[in-house]
Parts: sequence; C-alpha cells; structure tokens
Amino acid sequence: MKTSMPHETPILDAIDRRILAELQADGRMTNVELARRAGISAPPCLRRVRRLEEAGVIRGYHADTEPQKLGWEIMFFAIVGLDSQKEVVLSAFEHLVASWPEVRECHMIRGGGDFLLKLVARDTAHENQLTQRLTGSPSVSRVQTLQTIRTSRTLAGVPL
Repeated sequence: MKTSMPHETPILDAIDRRILAELQADGRMTNVELARRAGISAPPCLRRVRRLEEAGVIRGYHADTEPQKLGWEIMFFAIVGLDSQKEVVLSAFEHLVASWPEVRECHMIRGGGDFLLKLVARDTAHENQLTQRLTGSPSVSRVQTLQTIRTSRTLAGVPL
C-alpha cells in the first residue's frame, strides 16, 4: 500500500484487497488465518493490516448483533427536512441526533430531504416518541418515517 500525499487515498494492491475482503466477511479471524487466506506469511500480513488501520481504510471492528434479541423490535428510517441549509443549522442537527443512542446512522442527503436517519426502537410507542422528538427538534420542518418490514440483505463494507 502506497500513498503519495499524507491525506490521499492509499493505493491498494491485490493482497490488500484480499485482506480487506476477508476482514469484512469475518473480522474475528486470527492474523495467521488471515495471512493464509491472503496468500502471505503472518508478519507481513500484520504489517499490512496495521498500515490499513493507520491510513483510515479500516475504521474499526465491531460485533454484528441481532437487534430483536436485544429488545430492539423496530428499525425505521426517517427522512428529515430542515428549514435552513446553513452550515450552522446542519451541524447543530447532526450534533443533536449524535447524542441519541437510537440513531444508528445519520446521512446528509440530496433530493428529497436533508438527512436520512436509521433508528431503532423498542416498540411502537418508542418509535412514536422518537418521531415526536424529531418533529419537535429545532430547525426540523418535516419528517417522513419508513418502518422496516424485513431486511433480506445487509452487508458490511464495500465490494472489493
């Protein structure tokens, strides 16, 4: 992996891409197993993983939990429109929803709203409470919610 400037996207070779694909599929495997799958020995594999982490290509590792088994029965999305697109208003909204543990993702969007949020709720009453909190938030002019019926595909990372 090479970079020509400190903040540039690193150039990834085929081995880096194999390492990333394997880690996206199973972030718990040992370095020895990862090296085997990547076709290299363990020490250079570990060095490559560390470089990918330092470059920010690998942002972290997490457990993929089952929300319903942890009491989060509802997943829904909210398209949020604000009454202004001034940076101070956008940043204030992002800061507000970042403090809500139920907001699992927050994306600034174009074409139909200002933000797309992914939220979880324990039940319908909790979902309604979160929707009311959103609609009552400063600078929020409209909220459209979309409840998930089922999820047939969810993949971590990106195609490699």
